[in-house]
Amino acid sequence: MFHAHSLTERPESGWQPLADHLVAVGALAGARGGKFGATTAARYAGLLHDLGKYTLAFQRRIRDDWGKVDHATAGAKMAVTLATPSNPRLQTPDLLIARILAHAIAGHHAGLPDSIGTVGALDDRFSRELEPLVDQWRNEIAPDATGLMPPFDLSDVKSGPERLPRALAFFGRMVFSTLVDADFRDTEAFYAAAEGKPVDRDWPRLPDVVDRLIVRLDAHMAALAAGAADTPVNRLRGEILGNVRAGAAKSTGLFTLTVPTGGGKTLASLAFALDHAKRHGLDRIVYAIPFTSVIDQTAEIFRDVLGDDVVLEHHSSIDEEKLGGRTARDKLRLAMEDWAAPIVVTTNVQLFESLHSHRPSRARRLHNLARAVIVLDEAQTIPRPVLRPCVAAIGELAKRYGTSVVLCTATQPALGKADGFPDGPDLDPSRELAPEPDRLTRALARVRLARVGDLDDEALVSALEASRQGLVIVNSRRHALALFDCARAAGLDGVTHLSTRQYAADRVRILAGVRQRLKDGRPCRVIATSLVEAGVDVDFPRVWRAEAGLDQIAQAAGRCNREGKRPIDESLVTVFRAPDHPPPREIAGLVADMGRVSARHDDLLTNAAIRDYFGEVFWRIGPERLDVHGVMKAWRLSAGVPSFDYRKVGEAFRLIDSEMAPVIVAIEAEAKQAIDDLERSFLPPGSAARKLQRFLVQIPPRIRFGLIARGDVRLIRERDLGDQFAVLVTDKLYRADVGLHWEAADGNDLDLLMA
Repeated sequence: MFHAHSLTERPESGWQPLADHLVAVGALAGARGGKFGATTAARYAGLLHDLGKYTLAFQRRIRDDWGKVDHATAGAKMAVTLATPSNPRLQTPDLLIARILAHAIAGHHAGLPDSIGTVGALDDRFSRELEPLVDQWRNEIAPDATGLMPPFDLSDVKSGPERLPRALAFFGRMVFSTLVDADFRDTEAFYAAAEGKPVDRDWPRLPDVVDRLIVRLDAHMAALAAGAADTPVNRLRGEILGNVRAGAAKSTGLFTLTVPTGGGKTLASLAFALDHAKRHGLDRIVYAIPFTSVIDQTAEIFRDVLGDDVVLEHHSSIDEEKLGGRTARDKLRLAMEDWAAPIVVTTNVQLFESLHSHRPSRARRLHNLARAVIVLDEAQTIPRPVLRPCVAAIGELAKRYGTSVVLCTATQPALGKADGFPDGPDLDPSRELAPEPDRLTRALARVRLARVGDLDDEALVSALEASRQGLVIVNSRRHALALFDCARAAGLDGVTHLSTRQYAADRVRILAGVRQRLKDGRPCRVIATSLVEAGVDVDFPRVWRAEAGLDQIAQAAGRCNREGKRPIDESLVTVFRAPDHPPPREIAGLVADMGRVSARHDDLLTNAAIRDYFGEVFWRIGPERLDVHGVMKAWRLSAGVPSFDYRKVGEAFRLIDSEMAPVIVAIEAEAKQAIDDLERSFLPPGSAARKLQRFLVQIPPRIRFGLIARGDVRLIRERDLGDQFAVLVTDKLYRADVGLHWEAADGNDLDLLMA
């Protein structure tokens, strides 16, 4: 008997038969791939993924813990061999797909490999001498290498020789996702059954609960309307909601939702997603948000409206891939998130890094993006150095995977082919969910923009002192904290500091206090970084914004006179230069772009000015700097043989260039309990990571290293968890009003990164 997984403390009769595992994984992978026409291809990969376990060497290993045996390469190699026609010079579609599937099979544990050229690449692995297979596999699993090519419409990729390999490489990544998830699921089920521990991770299916969710949303919207004043802004919000929901009847694909800040985009886009999912039988809704600072607010809104049992909030910065011990069972206890929930609220980092990752834990969730609704909130915030591959990925999902993607923003970036964006998708104007966005912008105009010269911190404090309620937004955490100290020293009443120095749970409480002070008419002076611009619902009579790009200026303006209750002339957004805190080079370039555009537009907050601005930015940057990692050139085909750089792309691609490292601030009881349970191994590391995500502060790695060296931060279970759980020990370095003030550890004035 050949076995897939062992239970060393039990007789072999209780071990998992290899054929059972391969057939089960093939069936599970095929079911997942069926959503995008890959039933046959995914089943084929599943049947062959552990073929190398049909060797005497591997069976000795699991019986006697005897060395390491490569059990993945054999299946990858056989996948190509079985699909090769009798005439080896004949290149067939099935052979091409088999070569692509070989990457997924070879990488189902270590990650998708490159095709050629590096140690561990597919050609390198195929050249190695492998343990001989025992022929028993042919009768037990009988893989069929025909019909592997999916029924895709590839007419759109024929216009450029580089487009077909991109589409096929993406298909390979999606099949890899089905395989990894199926393998994890079946292996997890085997060990859970053996230990008598049921796997309780199943979510309700969206099609089964969508009617209930729509009823809840309708009741919530009715209550909001009943309690809202009859104002022009609220009437426009109602009009926008009606138009957006009417658009849900349109076919799946790419949509835009261009609504000025304060127009009710969040709930309107949720209403569209639910209605659209019901209309087309889609499987889930993924709401991607640019910053972790806003995800808590959005997830809380969705839980309040729809219920806790359908919303997954996933944005942990703890790297779950690096957790756990060496055995399969240890890794499975992590229960790495597969985004199977009906409603997923996540970050752009999680979404786009998963779409370009070679690593199994991240790629595992990708098949759940097929036949989904993806709402990209604040779509203009996708970082420009990776904008082309990000746009290409969402275009691919919309074109060939039954996915609807909504580019949702007040400042719509010019990403379509008609806009001249490199490799841009076809953005049909008729698929704008809020018709007449120019009219909406005019109707929702609520502020006056004033560009002034230098304002140092003393001048800003004086301006705040003269305004009972006001918001200042600056470009760095360093500046925000310095300005906050200056305002406190001046004795300003109601002054509040808000940045990513504070962990998410504290930011939620701080914002709740700010909103209450604004509502009560009490003094409320907030000094914040740009995190407050991305969908944070606050309404100030005055806003000051340090110079930045026009999109950020427009977002800042959305925090001023948000409800339209004040006269426009009294609702002033002042754009200033901070002489002692100049913007970083990237933002300085955007300031210059805005300066050129301002000469051509009297009103910078119109859609025409914003389109012009993005065109200026993309022209200045150029196509190469919109894809700094060369992702768009990483996929090649030569005579039906793929040369794909999965691993190179996965290792290089980062949505945000500046690496940050998490520090856990375990001051609150919930965080303390999670840390205690983790230390005593009562809580799996993956579960701990998700419990602790609300208590993380991101800091530069070199600063965290210094805190660890000084004993201000300690690593939990370093031997098996590495540096993933770094917990603040010196509690006095954190205060809710200031956040994590790491400079106080040794008095050094260290560089701080932007929020």
